[in-house]
This record gives sequence, C-alpha cells and structure tokens, in this order.
Amino acid sequence: MSYLGDLFTLSGRVVIITGGSRGLGREMALACAHAGADVVIASRKLDACEQAAAEIEKETGRQAMPYPLHVGRWDQAEPFVDAVYSRFGQVDVLINNAGMSPLYDTLSGVSEQLFDSVLNLNFKGPFRLCALVGERMVAAGRGSIINVSSSGSIRPTGSIIPYAGAKAALNAMTEGLAQEFGPHVRVNTLMSGTMFTDVSRAWDMDAFSVSIKRIALQRGGQPSEIVGAALYLASDASSYTTGATIRVDGGIP
Repeated sequence: MSYLGDLFTLSGRVVIITGGSRGLGREMALACAHAGADVVIASRKLDACEQAAAEIEKETGRQAMPYPLHVGRWDQAEPFVDAVYSRFGQVDVLINNAGMSPLYDTLSGVSEQLFDSVLNLNFKGPFRLCALVGERMVAAGRGSIINVSSSGSIRPTGSIIPYAGAKAALNAMTEGLAQEFGPHVRVNTLMSGTMFTDVSRAWDMDAFSVSIKRIALQRGGQPSEIVGAALYLASDASSYTTGATIRVDGGIP
C-alpha cells in the first residue's frame, strides 16, 4: 500500500452513514468503501438504501448494509444499532449526515410539528446515535464520530432559523462528546457549505448566482468535494483531531 493509502485506509473498519442513500451521504459512503471499509447505508426509504448499497458493493467489492431508519425517531435508534453490531460486531466510524431544512413562508407560520421535526432529525436523533454507538466505541477502545453540520449554523439567515439552531446545537454537542468520549474516541464536526445536491434543484438560481459571489471561491460545491475532509476525519490521519470543526464551504466570510 502507498504512503497515502496507508495514512487514509479504512480497511477492516465498519462505517455507518445516515442519510447515506443520496447526496453528500452517498458520496461519503462510496469513498469509505473505496478506502476499504464495509458501510451501513441508513435512510428512511429502504429501496433507496438498497439501490445505493448494491451500487457501492458492485463498484468497490465491500459489504454495504442497507437499513430503513428515520433518524428523528428516538425509538428506532437502538434496534438499528443492535442490527449493525449483530451483523458486523463493531462500528468504527459513525457519520451523522441525515438532515433537512424545510421551507416556510413566515416565522409565525412555522408549526410546532415542523419545528420539532427539524430538531428531531438534525439534533435529537444524532444525539441518541452518538450515545448508543459512542459508548460501545469507548468500550472497544477506538472510534471516530463525524457530525455533519452546516455553514448556516454560524451564518444563519431568516429562512433557516430552526435548522440553523439545530445544527448549532449539533456543533456544541460535538465539543461536549469529544470530552466525554476521549481519549480513545474522537468526535468532530464536518461543516458543509452550499453543495449542489438534489435539494439544489429547488433553488432560485438567479438569487443564488448573486449571493454566491460573497464567498471566496464564488461557487457552490460538488458533493464529491466533501470526501477529502470526511476521509481525513474517519481515518487515523486525524488521530490528534477531536472536538474540531472542519469547514468545507468555499470560504464563507
């Protein structure tokens, strides 16, 4: 194996990726499999998970376990974690990637159900998965947790307030868990900027073209551009990195 291959290898490891059937999650799942890991693709729609898992297995030769999981539902977390450990016997990396930021017309029009759904998926569910998996990682003496956040958590606009608040809570959780699970389990935030995932199809591209000029690279990112940072945090290349926030946002001021 080459020097870089050895540095970033995930050979023999098991990686969970929530929201792993599409977008950034699928890119990270594929990258981890290429780096030698067996991966767990978790998302709400089983057929999407199965399709992504089959494609990843065909392309990489690694095992890919599909699992239908609604991260925002507390009662689904423990059976999911038990199922993963039952199949693989270990989890070395947990990537909390699932998230959503629904649109709303006015702040007063945000329903309690919408607000709770946003917090459940973006914060409460990741907390529960971190607790369940992180404690087993501590017992095993190793592990890496990656919480995928958003630049909106530090640069919020009026159109994403519940989402921005939930992701800001996720950022805070990362720092607390890094202290709680140290010294052998690392916990970091991977903070994504504006990426051209399937969600971007609903954007007002004229307005986007104007707003994107304020960032250093003056463009949106491609999903594949999250991979380098994800592999760094997942692998032993980041063995002295915990409680950190890695920004992949094109240089938001």
